[in-house]
Amino acid sequence: MTTSKAVVQHLPFLRRYARALTGNQASGDAYVAATLESLIASQKLLESQPNQRVALYKLFTKIWNSVAVNGQAEAGAEPQLPPEYHLTRITPRPRQAFLLVALEGFSEDDAAKILDCDLPTLRGLVEESGRELAAEIATDVLIIEDETFIAMDIEALVESLGHRVIGVARTHAEAIALARKTQPGLILADIQLADGSSGLDAVNELLGSFEVPVIFITAYPERFLTGQRPEPAFLIAKPFQLAVVSAVASQALFFGRKAHQRERHATA
Repeated sequence: MTTSKAVVQHLPFLRRYARALTGNQASGDAYVAATLESLIASQKLLESQPNQRVALYKLFTKIWNSVAVNGQAEAGAEPQLPPEYHLTRITPRPRQAFLLVALEGFSEDDAAKILDCDLPTLRGLVEESGRELAAEIATDVLIIEDETFIAMDIEALVESLGHRVIGVARTHAEAIALARKTQPGLILADIQLADGSSGLDAVNELLGSFEVPVIFITAYPERFLTGQRPEPAFLIAKPFQLAVVSAVASQALFFGRKAHQRERHATA
């Protein structure tokens, strides 16, 4: 497969992974753009690789790790991000390892190749991320899902993680009413609901009233990974693995908590 075809095939999911790492669309896309610029400079970089998806994610990781926590390129690190792509913080490797396996579905061997580490190290990173998951602050969760059995699976999962489900909404109207009454700390929302209403529309309406991390669930993630704004920062494909929901919920709460900490410091 040519480089361009490989990029077209894998780009939507690389962008999803990048946003899960950074917590927002603009930052994730900045790193993806830098990865594409590196590919343009070396157009045959992927063509010679036996697994082009692994090679693409490995290049992304190399660029990701070429920027220090303070936003300055590390000495001797190549390739380097241009100034407009610098971030103020890098997501720890345990979260990268966990998301590669749980969200992106890579095997342990492929995830180890992407992170340029051996298999025991990769497993240690995933275990470390698991300890981070256990340390997340419990919160109230609203589920927007019209399929009963899927809603039950999600409810059981979030409760097993120590959270409390405050309600399950099956329509746009139910979601608005429940959220305004309870103000959840996390929302898990299907995008297309059975009555024709939109979970995406409901969430966008709610976000005009208060801030809350949101994870969208859809059978067609590529339809919402188009580069047009706004895009969901956290997106899970149906059918989903429960470990994926666990990983993405952790990331959403992590960034939501950091945002609230920054707000408190700013007003102190």
